[in-house]
Amino acid sequence: MNKYLILSIMILSLSSCDNKDKTNSVYIQGGGTLDDWANLSKYKESNKILMSEIDENRVVFMGNSITEGWSNFDPDFFIDNPYVNRGISGQTTPQMLIRFKPDVVNLKPKSVVILAGINDIAGNTGPMKIENIAENIFSMSEIAKSNNIEVFICSVLPAKAFPWSPSIKNVADKVITLNSILEKYCLDNKIQYVDYHSEMNDGNGGLKVPEHTTEDDLVHPNKEGYKVMEEVISIFLDTNN
Repeated sequence: MNKYLILSIMILSLSSCDNKDKTNSVYIQGGGTLDDWANLSKYKESNKILMSEIDENRVVFMGNSITEGWSNFDPDFFIDNPYVNRGISGQTTPQMLIRFKPDVVNLKPKSVVILAGINDIAGNTGPMKIENIAENIFSMSEIAKSNNIEVFICSVLPAKAFPWSPSIKNVADKVITLNSILEKYCLDNKIQYVDYHSEMNDGNGGLKVPEHTTEDDLVHPNKEGYKVMEEVISIFLDTNN
């Protein structure tokens, strides 16, 4: 074989291996790498600990950055209650659906609080129809119910725009449409619908500024915003304890 041909093959082979390593370490919105698209590894170790501990009143909060950030703004809400935070920043409903069993079902909670959908509207993992977003949330609910886990489906919080995705238009209307579908599903299936939207709406479909968020964010609650959410969800959880 021609020595130049052999050298070319070797270079291409090394290049291919290098590209594979880089591809597998590419950051995925709401996940780790292409090998772990749903970021199953994030809570893997802490899940093992919780699975060895029995708590009949355990409540898992499944969500995205709004849920994950909750523990940063008010850690005592989770420390002082049998609540487990399983939010992952940037995640969309298909990612949550993949990790629903290890991050929720396997922990054998009494209840699950699902807050999801805003990142789907933002197109974090690609374009999504509102109906498909809702169906993913329905699927999580049905998995929970089949495992005797009480379900609380939350409204998506008000939002008028995405600073990280400004090309997405009519955000407030899309949020309202999704919430209407979720509320009807809850009514039809005797599931508790947790309405954060009504309590936090500024009257124009966005979060109240500066009461519940900052002017440069518009999507994530501040500490006072989380306090409102705590008041709303506590009514449901206290009633069911």
